[in-house]
Amino acid sequence: MGHDHRYVISRRRTLTAFAATAAAVALWPRCGSRAQPATRRLVDTHHHYYPREIVTAWQEYMSRNSQGRLQPNVANWMPASSLDEMDKGGVATSILSLASIPGVWFGLDAEGMRRMSRLCNEFAAKMVQDHPGRYGLFASLPMPDVDGSLAEIEYAFDTLRADGINLSTSFGDKWPGDPAYKPVFAELNRRRAVVFFHPYAPNCCGGLNSGVSPGVLEFPYDSGRAITSLLLSGSLARLRDIRWLFSHGGGVMPMLAGRVAYFAGARKDIAEIAPDGVLAELQRLYYDTANAAWPTSMAGLLKMVPPSQIVFGTDFPYVPTTLQVDALEKNGLSAEALAAIQRDNAARLIPRLSA
Repeated sequence: MGHDHRYVISRRRTLTAFAATAAAVALWPRCGSRAQPATRRLVDTHHHYYPREIVTAWQEYMSRNSQGRLQPNVANWMPASSLDEMDKGGVATSILSLASIPGVWFGLDAEGMRRMSRLCNEFAAKMVQDHPGRYGLFASLPMPDVDGSLAEIEYAFDTLRADGINLSTSFGDKWPGDPAYKPVFAELNRRRAVVFFHPYAPNCCGGLNSGVSPGVLEFPYDSGRAITSLLLSGSLARLRDIRWLFSHGGGVMPMLAGRVAYFAGARKDIAEIAPDGVLAELQRLYYDTANAAWPTSMAGLLKMVPPSQIVFGTDFPYVPTTLQVDALEKNGLSAEALAAIQRDNAARLIPRLSA
């Protein structure tokens, strides 16, 4: 697996947690959809959910590693809080995904990760079923377990009817362009999948800045690493049918795009990895506005890509939806461009939304 002793926990404890949450999920009431007010129009492509057992596993992981306590809005997450936030912010539909925290690892072995991924995906699929029109699903995978991920791709799309796949920008000490992951991305390409990347700090770098949370700096840096990994490995050029979606405006990528293009231009294989140029490859990708809707951040993103490649995201429950709705509206966009980012681009990317 390529991970150290931090990623081994009691199988008995894991299975107990799975059984407890599976029972809780089975007892959920079938609520149906709430009435949608006329002001509800946004599509949030970056909206997190937390089944009880992943909260338990995450807190145990943090406690073992002296990382403190989970923040209350994660530890106390409930489906009702998600719907309330959506209604308050004018969000019609949210696409559910797990935050990279880190993915479904939490000290689990391969079997434990497969079980955790399956349970989380079924939990989210039930939210989609119980609230028609309000949710979609980016399914999680037990990466870096390649065989387990291939099995979960099949189940997620063929049984749960997921809208795409949710991956971390790195897996311990490897990035998505690593040759080890070629079978996973080949299958996602065959299925013409949407692949949504959420950042996480790799093993090397989470504690580099004393007193600075990895979410402040390392997450946006790792988005840049993931994009560059896919670009320079030739994955973007080879996997033309995947629709790539990156969080937080691509992290550092808008600032570094020209620099990456300049240095990559010296490579002998540049015509293979970027047939139309590096900037053209970056402009094919999609980027969300989660915690990146601020005018200074959007200025760089809109210089790199047209509005057609940007979708609205919130990063719920970490950042208030209304704050980001207001920030997006302060960018001086035309009514057409604003509507495209708020909902139309997502509807083009995710067929469920245009049904």
